Amino acid sequence: MPHHSNAANRLDRLPVSRFHKVTLLTVSFAYFFEFADINTFAVTAPRLINLWGVTVNHIAYVTSLSFVGMFFGSVVASWMADRWGRKRTLTLTTAFFGLFSFASVFAWDIVSLGVLRVLTSAGLSAMTVVAVIYVSEIYPAAVRGRYQAYAIVIGICGTPVTNLIASVVVPLNDWSWRLVYLWGSFGILFVFLARHLKESPRWYESKGDHARADEVLREIEARVEAEKGPLPEPAVPVDLAPIAKAPLRLLLQKKYLLPTLLLAVLWVTQTIGFFGYSSWAPTLLAKEGFSVEKSIFYIALTTVGAPLGSFLAAMVTDRFERKWCLVVFGTVIALCGLLYGLTFNPILIVVFGFLVNLFERGYTALAYAYSPELFDTRGRSLGTGVSYGLGRLSNAVGPLVIAALYNRTGYQSVFYFIAGAWLVGALTLAVFGPRTRAARLAVPVTEAAQTVEGGPVGKR
Repeated sequence: MPHHSNAANRLDRLPVSRFHKVTLLTVSFAYFFEFADINTFAVTAPRLINLWGVTVNHIAYVTSLSFVGMFFGSVVASWMADRWGRKRTLTLTTAFFGLFSFASVFAWDIVSLGVLRVLTSAGLSAMTVVAVIYVSEIYPAAVRGRYQAYAIVIGICGTPVTNLIASVVVPLNDWSWRLVYLWGSFGILFVFLARHLKESPRWYESKGDHARADEVLREIEARVEAEKGPLPEPAVPVDLAPIAKAPLRLLLQKKYLLPTLLLAVLWVTQTIGFFGYSSWAPTLLAKEGFSVEKSIFYIALTTVGAPLGSFLAAMVTDRFERKWCLVVFGTVIALCGLLYGLTFNPILIVVFGFLVNLFERGYTALAYAYSPELFDTRGRSLGTGVSYGLGRLSNAVGPLVIAALYNRTGYQSVFYFIAGAWLVGALTLAVFGPRTRAARLAVPVTEAAQTVEGGPVGKR
């Protein structure tokens, strides 16, 4: 049995090949239906207001509880990914949200639908956490940000496709809204595609199973070499001790606490900002006098900007410092979102909504690449899962705040609140965010190493 597998160095020196592209498409399939499913309640809620007598407060409660489900899904997923592996957990969580989305087709009232949406949301969030970790560990350091964004470019197409489908089928009759949830459930087909993925060698290495890590690495290297020719020698290997199970208290150590708190702010403000638009825009437009058909159609047009935003992120993520890209994107979203909320002109609603979706999806793709880089292998799954989960949990309160603002002070106050959340996130990143460009994902061998990943911020 080898004393080390040198996974990080062996993966980092690989040229991008068919293996990486097939992996990208496979993960993107899961992302596609995650994004397809995440807004299904938002685009069906305007119809349920008429059919079931649902109120703005009902929508707020369901949305809030869905984010509680997302929090638990994120935390449980980080534990599962460390215990059972990245690939298996990615498959299980994708199947989980697909199953409960399918069950939502048969909901009979707002309570039953709410329960099923909470369970679906737990699976959606869990899948996202694992996918982010998996991509960050399987791709070479030089291109990992770009491919994280490419996965979102493809996956985010699920949002406009779902919204366009909803704009056609929801108005048809009193039961056709159920087809939106049926569409969202197709993510379960990922279980047939998962055979194209390899388990993360870094995960095997972190468990001390260097033989399995070496076996997977040899398979990957053989595929790449057959396509690209002889591979360069990897950097000198280091001996690594098995990494013990990461307890929750690990995040109280300064090394992990500071990035966890920073990322919690990032994901809290992103969650309130993004879902403030996507979860509420169709309902608020309908409440302000636009027909259900028009409100859903306008939102569908705005989400066409989402794939372009992820593509923009792919172009800038490895060229510029990610933290500053996040600051710029967050500020632009706040300004465009405020203008979106201050107009009732259909053309301007679509234009500013398009820009919000473009820059927000770019922001999210950048954040997916940025988050795992702040931790070493031991803390990556736990830190990423907890910080992402706290962001989702924060929106258990967000919809209640939005409903209260709308009921008391009107439509436009909602958008002042959302824009403020984006600006808080941008300012926090500007002041406290560490630089991570070209930071390696390898586990440090000694505390003295100058390339320590997840070490004191700013020493990269």
